[in-house]
Amino acid sequence: MKVLFAASEVVPFYKTGGLGDVAGALPNALNARGEDVRVVAPYYHEIFPEKYRDQLMDLHWFTVWINNHEEYAGVKTMRLNGVIYYFIDNQSYFSGKKLYEHWNDGERFAFFQLAVIEMMQEIDFIPDVLHANDWHTAMIPALLKTRYAWQQPLQQIKTLLTIHNMQFQGAYAPETLQTFFDLDWNLYASGEARFGDGSNWLKTAIVFADRINTVSPTYAEEIKTPEFGEHLDPVLRMYEGKLSGIVNGVDTERYNPATDPDLPFNYDATDMSGKEKDKHALQDEFGLPYAAGPLMVMVSRLTPQKGVHLLAEALPYFLATHDAQVVILGTGIPELEGQLTNLAAHYPDQLRVIIDFDVHLAQRMYAAADMFLMPSAFEPCGISQMMAQLYGTLPLVHEVGGLCDTVVPYNEVSGEGTGFGFKQFDASTLGWMMDYAQQTFLNKPEAWRSLQEQAMAVDVSWTQSANAYRELYEQL
Repeated sequence: MKVLFAASEVVPFYKTGGLGDVAGALPNALNARGEDVRVVAPYYHEIFPEKYRDQLMDLHWFTVWINNHEEYAGVKTMRLNGVIYYFIDNQSYFSGKKLYEHWNDGERFAFFQLAVIEMMQEIDFIPDVLHANDWHTAMIPALLKTRYAWQQPLQQIKTLLTIHNMQFQGAYAPETLQTFFDLDWNLYASGEARFGDGSNWLKTAIVFADRINTVSPTYAEEIKTPEFGEHLDPVLRMYEGKLSGIVNGVDTERYNPATDPDLPFNYDATDMSGKEKDKHALQDEFGLPYAAGPLMVMVSRLTPQKGVHLLAEALPYFLATHDAQVVILGTGIPELEGQLTNLAAHYPDQLRVIIDFDVHLAQRMYAAADMFLMPSAFEPCGISQMMAQLYGTLPLVHEVGGLCDTVVPYNEVSGEGTGFGFKQFDASTLGWMMDYAQQTFLNKPEAWRSLQEQAMAVDVSWTQSANAYRELYEQL
């Protein structure tokens, strides 16, 4: 089966979130199972890693008509770990030091989508399935069935759109359907590409794609509700017959406490002594005293979506009444950054806040911690909680989205569990659950050890996810 995976970011070249991880891992996993899955992404000039530039080859070039003018579209290519990557090159659209938040994002990603479609014929790679991802590629299914419907080679392509985050939808003025995509006004007038008073790329994809999926079964159900649907829940309910959810995986070879090169001390489920040493090493690194209580960590964007405001509200009372330590790593909203750093100044022996994005430090924190805090308001899938489990660090999560599908809350009666969960989204409930987890850690060491073993035994690899995606492709 031939699949073209279209995404705005892809590991190991660029990443801002889970989309980059999926675009990097899923094609690899599917190719390992004999499929021909290729990836196409923009060529961001200043951001593309230096270490891979020498491997790039100029494959082809053509022009794209957009916004009443022609634009150059170059195609660069390389093969990495058996996967063929294509990169769409246009310096005027894909320059700068950030992937998103340019003044002309709509036109940039409209160009990218048109270039992807034109590229398929130009390089003679017509896939069986085009797998689009999020709003940046969401118009491709509609374009294939409208503007390009007359081109016979493209008529047989089936389309799948994966929604990684409902918050970002590609909402633009109605006239951009014509200026960006040269689409007939009837597409807007009929309501197929209209939402509210403008065009909406994600809504258009829900209408035109052959299948829609998202990154966990629970999130697939949640987005059909007003609470999580970001105003598109009526549309998703209308098309729920083609909606499903598949949990993401984790690169278990890279994220393995037995071999992780970032750890001062390696360990596995049979011998956890290295984990205690990693805990002491992190405490030494940040000048924290050795304490009897648990070490809790958070590695996250510091935003309300991640529940950081809840944690900031819960921490003062919790730290004042518990012998526990918390280390937080991340960047985000300045107000939340400031709130956390001010708290850290009041609890110098218990709280450290590092306003940074440091992947190596993140790994040391996953290994060193007893608990991983993830009180997200919503979470389509989440990867951090699965990575924590691999390291025997028990996640404490708000039971939503992918967190529901990947973390089994501790059951005192059966002893089953891979972490802790809470349902009521408020600071007092979060504080209560942190207290409960600490009491379990201090008073039930055998139960805690059993939870760690269960967490580390969970299969969070891409194997199951890749098999589920292959089945989904075959259903198209």
